[in-house]
Amino acid sequence: MDNALTTTKTALVLGATGGIGGEMARKLQARGWTVRALHRNAGNMAARPGRDRFNWIQGDAMQRADVVAAARGVDLIVHAVNPPGYQRWAELILPMIDNSIAAAQDFGARILLPGTIYNYGPDALPHPDEESPQRPVTRKGAIRVEMERRLQAASADGVRSLIVRAGDFFGPQAGNNWFSQGMIKPGKMPTAITNPGKPGLGHQWTYLPDLAETMMQLTEREEALAPFARFHMLGHWDADGMQMVNAIRRAVGNTALPMRSFPWWLLAPAAPFVPLFKEMQEMRYLWQQPVRMENTRLLEVLGNEPHTPLDEAVRTTLEGLACLPTPKLRDTTMA
Repeated sequence: MDNALTTTKTALVLGATGGIGGEMARKLQARGWTVRALHRNAGNMAARPGRDRFNWIQGDAMQRADVVAAARGVDLIVHAVNPPGYQRWAELILPMIDNSIAAAQDFGARILLPGTIYNYGPDALPHPDEESPQRPVTRKGAIRVEMERRLQAASADGVRSLIVRAGDFFGPQAGNNWFSQGMIKPGKMPTAITNPGKPGLGHQWTYLPDLAETMMQLTEREEALAPFARFHMLGHWDADGMQMVNAIRRAVGNTALPMRSFPWWLLAPAAPFVPLFKEMQEMRYLWQQPVRMENTRLLEVLGNEPHTPLDEAVRTTLEGLACLPTPKLRDTTMA
C-alpha cells in the first residue's frame, strides 16, 4: 500500500483561504494528512457550509505565539499567507516568515514556501535557474528575496525549507493572478481577451493544481531534499504568447473571440491610489521579454513534472470562475 496515502502526518497551513494555500491544504488532506488552518476568525470558517473541513485554529500569522501554538507537533508549515490587496507588504511579510521560522525551529517542521519569478530582475532573464542571482527591481521582489534569505540563513540552525518557483499561475480557485484579473473577468462569459504580453513573445504559466501536486510530491520525498531546497517548474510554456489566448477561445467555443492589448498606459496615473495597479505596473518587465524557467533539478527528483493539458486546465479554470455557461442536465426521462 502507498505510504503517502496512509500517512498520519500533520501540516499547518498559513493562508488556507487563498489560492495556493487552499489548493495545497486540499491536496494534503486528500493524501491523508491532518490539516490545521490558522485563521483570525476560525469559528466562522468552520461553521460556513461547504467550506473545506480543515481543523481551523484561531490565531493570527502576525502573532508569533499563535503560530507556534498552532504548529506544535506538525511536520510541515505551508507558508502561503499574504496581506490582502497587496497592502502593507513591507511591514507584514517579513514578521510573518520570521514567525514560521520560529515555529519550525521549535518543532522540527519543514517550511514550504510557494516561490515567484519576482525575485529575478531583468539581468537574470530569460532563463533563470535556481542559482541565478536575485537582483529584483521591484519592492515586492526585494521582499521575496529577503524572505528566502532568511530561510536559507535559518537552515544553518536546523530549519528545513522547500521553495517551489513557478510562472504566472491560474486555476479555478487561484485568487489574485494575471489570468483572472487581467485577461478575463470572473463571473462573465468572455466577449474579448486582454493580453498583457505581445504576440510572438513567450510567457510561462502554471496551473495551480499542478503546482500543488508538484509541491506535494516533493514533500513526500523528504529524504531527497536538501535542508534548503529550491526547485523551478516548467509549467505551460506559451512560446508565442498566443497559446493561452487560443485555449480560452477554444474553451468558449469562439475561435474568433477578439483579443486586445492590455492598457498599460492606464496604470501609471491610477497607481498612487490603487495598490493593485501599482503592483501590476512594477511587474510589466516580465511581460516585455520572454521568461522561461527550466525544471531540470525538479526532474532529477520527481522524474516527471505534474502537467494538466492546457485546454483542460483553461476550461476548468473558466468553469471555476463562472465564465462558461452551466452545463444543462441531461433529461433522463427521454433516455
